[in-house]
Amino acid sequence: MPSARSHKETLFEIIFESDTHSGKWFDIALIICIVISVAAVMLDSIPSIREEYRTVFQWLEWTFTILFTIEYAVRIYCVPNRMRYIFSFYGLVDLVAIIPTYLGLFITDVQYLLVIRILRILRIFRILKLTRYISQAKLLTDALYRSQEKVTVFFFSIFSLAVIFGAAMYIVEGAENGFTSIPKSVYWAIVTITTVGYGDISPQTGLGQVIASVIMVTGYSIIAIPTGIFAAELSQVIRKEKLSRVCPGCKKAGHEAKANYCDDCGAKL
Repeated sequence: MPSARSHKETLFEIIFESDTHSGKWFDIALIICIVISVAAVMLDSIPSIREEYRTVFQWLEWTFTILFTIEYAVRIYCVPNRMRYIFSFYGLVDLVAIIPTYLGLFITDVQYLLVIRILRILRIFRILKLTRYISQAKLLTDALYRSQEKVTVFFFSIFSLAVIFGAAMYIVEGAENGFTSIPKSVYWAIVTITTVGYGDISPQTGLGQVIASVIMVTGYSIIAIPTGIFAAELSQVIRKEKLSRVCPGCKKAGHEAKANYCDDCGAKL
């Protein structure tokens, strides 16, 4: 039993602990595999390249699928709480990264060819596996979580404006100028507020053009608000993390997130 437990602990340290030497090399190797796998999926979507290198793509796909399957199985084997990992975000991402290839073996009927193609595209979600290796990802996640209420209120306000302007344009322009319904007019208002401007619908009357001008100016005025909200929350999160890093030796606070040793007494953080 002790040797088995030690074996699991070693695997857990290599796979889940990125601050160890072996863990860093494991992460680097896995990142390289993920990037190459996603690149292969993207190149496989180009008809000319797919026809010429079909065998190569199939070989790469099965190679990476087997590697990711082994990785997934080892993670389940060595993790202390298996069910928690399996149903966690990263556990589900790891499963989605391998399951499309296996499902393609069983769906071979002609009427399901479209489904197979969709399943193959799902392999692109392997890129989500990279998020666990971005050291600052938690800071961004925390900032998004802290700003969600403010951003939600902001987007609700923008949507309300889009509905109001859309309804006004439906009345002013009418079906003869392309504003055939309120939903379509709201779509036009959203495209205009966000400064995208597809140009598939445009106002023709003088009053409609005045309203459109107001919407455009409004869009430029408010487009930076969500960025400002998120930036403010991110600044708070970064400052909070710095203050929370206290040296166990001299008790000095405010160390950088990437610091490993205290810049005052040299103690390990």
